[in-house]
Amino acid sequence: MTALALALATTIKHDGYGGIADLLSTPEEATTWLVDHEHLVTHLLGPTHPAARGSGRFVRPDRPEIVPDRPDTVLHGELLRMRRAVRALFARAVAPGPPSTADADRLMDVDSALRLVNRAARRLGTRELEWPDGGAPVTRRVSRTQDPVELLIGAIGRSTIDFLTGPDRERLRACPAARCVKYFLQDDPRQTWCSPACGNRERVNRHYRKRTAG
Repeated sequence: MTALALALATTIKHDGYGGIADLLSTPEEATTWLVDHEHLVTHLLGPTHPAARGSGRFVRPDRPEIVPDRPDTVLHGELLRMRRAVRALFARAVAPGPPSTADADRLMDVDSALRLVNRAARRLGTRELEWPDGGAPVTRRVSRTQDPVELLIGAIGRSTIDFLTGPDRERLRACPAARCVKYFLQDDPRQTWCSPACGNRERVNRHYRKRTAG
């Protein structure tokens, strides 16, 4: 299953015309993206969280009975901040190779990205250590939030942690093809490009450069 964090990172992509396309450029697009990725959200939160129906289907987060008094712009802004953090950590994960060229010159610093991801993940509930003076160390459970927007953002934080501490981190690559800005998972050690289309385009470009150089 594709990680929710990877799906979020790839909402920035090449537009096919030499530019960058942002699939989360508006609050409406952010809502559509969440609905399209409902299976990843419910996989992390389960079918009983406040942003799901009894059937496990994801409910549009702009519905007032699901997110009361929360405009779309709040969720949209949270998603964009999480995406910046995820892409900054992905850029570190692929080092010493080059990161995606889409935002390599304006990445969030790693410490800030880590704090943002960890803070988000804590919204799903966690165990924390307490060690009182004169006493033994104990753990306590931090309760899971019931705010649907915070749960959705928490799911992204938890997915990011699971992804970067799991085996897929070693397979994460930034496609080196000209104009491509995609992060992808390498399926084979010999795989260089995110797709056959990028590989074919690069081979054509190399052939053209050799001919013009000669």
